[in-house]
Amino acid sequence: MAHYLDPKNDLTFKRIFGEHPDLLMSFLNALMPLEAGQLIESLEYLPIEQVPANPLQKYAIVDVRCRDNRGRQFIVEMQMLWNSSFNSRMVFNASRAYVNQLDRSEQFGDLQPVYALAILNSIFDRKTDEFYHHYRIVNYLNTDEVIRGLEFVMIELPKFRAGTWTDRRMAVLWLRFLKEVKKREAPDDLKDDPEISRALDLCEEGAYTEAQLNAYEKYWDIIRVEHALASGSKADGVEEGKAIGREEGRKEERSKIAVNCRRNGFSVEQIQAITGLSGEEVREILRQFN
Repeated sequence: MAHYLDPKNDLTFKRIFGEHPDLLMSFLNALMPLEAGQLIESLEYLPIEQVPANPLQKYAIVDVRCRDNRGRQFIVEMQMLWNSSFNSRMVFNASRAYVNQLDRSEQFGDLQPVYALAILNSIFDRKTDEFYHHYRIVNYLNTDEVIRGLEFVMIELPKFRAGTWTDRRMAVLWLRFLKEVKKREAPDDLKDDPEISRALDLCEEGAYTEAQLNAYEKYWDIIRVEHALASGSKADGVEEGKAIGREEGRKEERSKIAVNCRRNGFSVEQIQAITGLSGEEVREILRQFN
């Protein structure tokens, strides 16, 4: 009997969707708000690290970034924990991708839309049972009037129920795949679809080296630490002294996380994405511990 790794883990998610364009295309066509005549027909991967023109500005790092046959860009992120800055980070990453399309020889009319998709393994909107959130730039009084350029989709995986979308078979299958494949188990009926079956093959524990499996487990350690830090922050008071102490504690913990990630083969860019540290901060930490 095959044993499977959780596809939400950074290691498995990037192997499935960051290395197999046909699976990523199926995933995006299923989950993005694209009309029938606008579906993705082919795509190419783009660097996940977006370097700013001004070296004093922040780098932007995402899980997967690609461009389709129409020139549209798609940014995909798997977010295990929600925090209040995530919306701003999504807007920042998508805006950076939109702006970076244009060089001095091009016109504004050449800009193509950028779509950002975030799969959230936590709940951020407790005012509604809706799990699928689609955001566009629209006229406040007439929402049919849309400014083309940026669109955002956020999916709260814990709220998802398989019976929700009776008319979107692949969307249901992909979300079931992300939600139900865990603890080395996978529902048998998911194997009936060829694309989901291939994704399951990429999650088989036996397909990974010992070092990769160590990195896989270390990722969950990092998530548990981050969850504990977030929970502790909510429980603590708001006194200035405590706030400073918590911030120092977070810095120390992130330093430990960065070192452990490096020992398990993570790149500087991956460590940035996990810890929220800048590239220079990560490199400085690693220099101190070398």
